[in-house]
Amino acid sequence: MALLSVLTPVLAAVLCLVAGLVLVKSRDPKNTSQGKSGASTTVEHRPWVDQDLQDDTEGSIKGRDDDDDDNADIADEEDLPQMPYLAARYPEETMLERSKEFYTLLNQRRTVRSISPEPVPREVIDNVIRTAGTAPSGAHTEPWTFVVVSDPVVKHQIRLIVEEEEEVNYRQRMGDKWVNDLARLKTNWVKEYLDAAPYLILIFKQTHGILPNGKKKTHYYNEISVSLSCGIMLAALQNVGLVTVTSTPLNCGPQLRLLLKRPANEKLLMLLPVGYPAADATVPDLKRKPLNDIMVHV
Repeated sequence: MALLSVLTPVLAAVLCLVAGLVLVKSRDPKNTSQGKSGASTTVEHRPWVDQDLQDDTEGSIKGRDDDDDDNADIADEEDLPQMPYLAARYPEETMLERSKEFYTLLNQRRTVRSISPEPVPREVIDNVIRTAGTAPSGAHTEPWTFVVVSDPVVKHQIRLIVEEEEEVNYRQRMGDKWVNDLARLKTNWVKEYLDAAPYLILIFKQTHGILPNGKKKTHYYNEISVSLSCGIMLAALQNVGLVTVTSTPLNCGPQLRLLLKRPANEKLLMLLPVGYPAADATVPDLKRKPLNDIMVHV
């Protein structure tokens, strides 16, 4: 009896712990959700959904009923017609030469933070963005918006927003290791190139589209799709002799979206100052990994 009296509080504690764990698990939104009828249902598995960039200024979508299906798309779209695909076919010697030339061109691409204010033809920028728009996208939804800023006043407003947040990032948010890793690249929160560059290209991902009836149109793999277009844009800029720095201004997305009057379904992914390199521009003497370190041939 003495042993039983000792074990009873222990057993009671164990039972309470198990009951608590069961209760918490039952309330986990990852496991169940309440449908319109109030019954628990399994959450829809959506593997194409990328992690959205944080933006607490979204608000509601005008004309949309929150009870409507988030994935309501145009169901009666006609099938796309098929057409022959005619690709250039090169002799192997030509293929090898072209592959070397293209590698040499892109291997010269560098991040440049000293950008000349010298004007760049607008048509060149238009063609660069057209080229970025050829990127593949999930279900051909083309979930990108390229905002080109050349107005000096707006560029300066962008700089003020970025520098204010970046100073906080460097002093508080990023941590000593991150700041120390960047120190050898001679970068900090001062972004003179945002005023100097003739163009700023802000690339927004569309987390979803908006149909004419106000409902959402699903954009599959939107962040991956837009990232692919950014890579093609970097190659297009290098091809015409322009430079940039791939800027991802931490915590600036919501303010820049509002400044540029972009809708709530767009999230800033990247900011590219674009122009010619300044006459006194320098870059770190970095080396790229050899092929054997980045490729595995099976």
